[in-house]
Amino acid sequence: MLIEKITQALSAVREQKPLVVNITNYVVMNNTANALLAIGASPIMAHSTQEMAEMMSFSGALVINIGTLDSVWIPRMSYAVEQANLHKKPVILDPVGCGASTLRTETARTIARLANKLIIRGNASEIIALAGEQAQSKGVDSLDSSDAALGAAQCLVSEYGANVVISGETDYVVTQDQIVKLNNGHQMMPYVTGMGCTLTALTGAFAAVGDDTGLAAAAILGVVGEIAAEQSRGPGSLQMNLLDELYQLDEATLLQRLKIQN
Repeated sequence: MLIEKITQALSAVREQKPLVVNITNYVVMNNTANALLAIGASPIMAHSTQEMAEMMSFSGALVINIGTLDSVWIPRMSYAVEQANLHKKPVILDPVGCGASTLRTETARTIARLANKLIIRGNASEIIALAGEQAQSKGVDSLDSSDAALGAAQCLVSEYGANVVISGETDYVVTQDQIVKLNNGHQMMPYVTGMGCTLTALTGAFAAVGDDTGLAAAAILGVVGEIAAEQSRGPGSLQMNLLDELYQLDEATLLQRLKIQN
């Protein structure tokens, strides 16, 4: 049943081509926009409050990524979430570097409290810190295993009514009803900047067509990352091959390669 939901979500994104509004960091705008295009969605990087109400009226989802946070962006993010709530659109929060500074931690919690239809996607240390527990991180890099963040993820599900995706060597999708374990991916993927941010953006595309768990995006990126790595000499070619595999992915390949447990 889970695999069927994933394949249906992939078909829906390619058929509907949902618009995904991204307030994301300067480092990954190009990466995430290209990934959204490759999977079949339509990205827009919108940061101005002057157009946000209009944007959220016809978009499919809002992605908030706090990677290059500052005092100008914070009120814009909050306003965008308010507009997403008004139009009943899902919000995907990437709490980049949560736990690395008080500003990042408090901003991530503020956004999480504000959003009505919330998916949180982070690495283990970010999820642990967001839940108020002691995390081990170095800047935006996680030093915790994804297994260690399961309890924190369940706390976030309870506190914010959110669904949570923990990315790492093993990915977990945590909802009120179940925990799904995904074992695709490749050890080279963390050497490409913004790989987690790409997953967050893709989560927005699938949320826009009805997958409010984050499962389809996590499953698909894991599979295409694994395939791309097999053809890549290093992180540079991996980034290029990843986009090609997102574009080329078909249901048969997904069914053959996906490693999923619940």
